[in-house]
Amino acid sequence: MGGVSEDVPLLDDLMPWAVGSLRLGRDWVAAPDPAALRARWAALTGAEAAERERLFRPSRSRTPAAGAAALPGQRSATARFADAPGPCPEPVRVLRDPFDQQWLLPDQRLIDMARPELWRVLDEHQLFTVETPDLLVTAHLPAGRLGRIRPLHRRPGGAEPNLAPGLLPLLGERYGGWAAPEDMLCWILAAGRPGPRGYEVPLTADPERWRAGLELGHRLLGVQLRGVRGGEPPRLPGGRRPYVRSALVAWPHELAYDPASETLSLGGGTVSPVPAGAWEYEAQGVRVLEAWLAARGEHRDPAADGLEALGPAEWPQAWTSELLALVTTLALLADLAPERAAFEPGPGLSAGELRAAGVLPPPHWARRPASVLDHQEEGPGGQFALL
Repeated sequence: MGGVSEDVPLLDDLMPWAVGSLRLGRDWVAAPDPAALRARWAALTGAEAAERERLFRPSRSRTPAAGAAALPGQRSATARFADAPGPCPEPVRVLRDPFDQQWLLPDQRLIDMARPELWRVLDEHQLFTVETPDLLVTAHLPAGRLGRIRPLHRRPGGAEPNLAPGLLPLLGERYGGWAAPEDMLCWILAAGRPGPRGYEVPLTADPERWRAGLELGHRLLGVQLRGVRGGEPPRLPGGRRPYVRSALVAWPHELAYDPASETLSLGGGTVSPVPAGAWEYEAQGVRVLEAWLAARGEHRDPAADGLEALGPAEWPQAWTSELLALVTTLALLADLAPERAAFEPGPGLSAGELRAAGVLPPPHWARRPASVLDHQEEGPGGQFALL
């Protein structure tokens, strides 16, 4: 992309509030199957004290002898886990790895670093960007081995965008119309690129290029969200859809791909058509489909021990549906990749111009969480936290 220089704005300045990844501390608190998490909870809480200690996998941050505050918006006990674990919290959907949606037990007593500030702004209006180093966008809480997380909104209800103050009014003035927070996110998806200084986001001075970037960015966003925000689930062009051609009759141990017939084999089961772009799609240097299957077989690994070894005995039907949706998502992103790579923002708004307009640098408060509490939160041992 032309025009990238020291004067190109950085994502870190345009979306100032960033939070580090959640650090779970123990793998058994997350799984691709919510029933497995309930089984693990039952096994843990039903064990004798010494065995419970072993199964828990204590760390410096979390042990069964400690309590912790309830995560904002979640129902969980707050007493010492060893004394009163309470009922199993309802598993919540999370993004565990790039494009891999799994489930998590939302109990802060089990998680080394749960990032409560993210849970406070998690609702149906929120979107999270994650640097992996390419940018991912998800409506689910990112809770895995991922990069820095930037919520689109600083407060619940879609209030107060996590954007440099003054940026949206300036862009609206330049482009002849109001710029919404999601518009800026779509522009970042279309025009942003990893660079030596960080994730660079060239801004255009041309209203036509802005509109072209928004159109491309909205398509990219729609594919990544997979219809979870009320939109239509993405579909392959021409009415093509991946189907199960032969059902899985046994647990698949590996994937294989035949490019001639566009067929993906999972053990004895087959799915087609699977475009080559979906099979070859990589994130963090790993094929996404292979990593997705490996995550679903981890509990069957002979080396799996303790609660991590508890998982479904048979392949859940829901996983097949998830696989078909994932194939579609990856195929569409692969199709959009050349268009995105060729996108040029044109003559730019430099970081110098943004500084002259008072947009950059963002104020220090914009890099910190907003005070969002309009209710009490239960702290350790049932005490109410006053924030």
